[in-house]
Amino acid sequence: QLQLVESGGGTVQSGGSLRLTCAVSGSTLNSHAIAWFRQAPGKEREAVSCISGSSSRMTNYADSVKGRFTISRDNAKNTVYLQMNSLKAEDTAVYYCARDWRPFLGLCTFDKGQYVLWGQGTQVTVSS
Repeated sequence: QLQLVESGGGTVQSGGSLRLTCAVSGSTLNSHAIAWFRQAPGKEREAVSCISGSSSRMTNYADSVKGRFTISRDNAKNTVYLQMNSLKAEDTAVYYCARDWRPFLGLCTFDKGQYVLWGQGTQVTVSS
């Protein structure tokens, strides 16, 4: 069964770092764009970062995380990572990874409607 599994969440103090991992089972991530979204209590799910499925490795970041978060992928391990540095209290949320349904795109999008496969989420809590 095709599924995405996130890991790496936890509780960290403000200014700390975490690395989230998104692993796929049952298929490959390699040809599809992958995005990280997050949802804080009482707020809508918002895009954080994405990376294309092509060799161009196009990436995109929300303004709120630019310069602090880095997305990357390891196709050999069928895994996408989100390195989060200089964490702030406002980064507290459940983080989800998702796969775009369109293969072989040279770009990635923050349009939630294009992502049809989602993980179960991992909690990130940043204490101030």
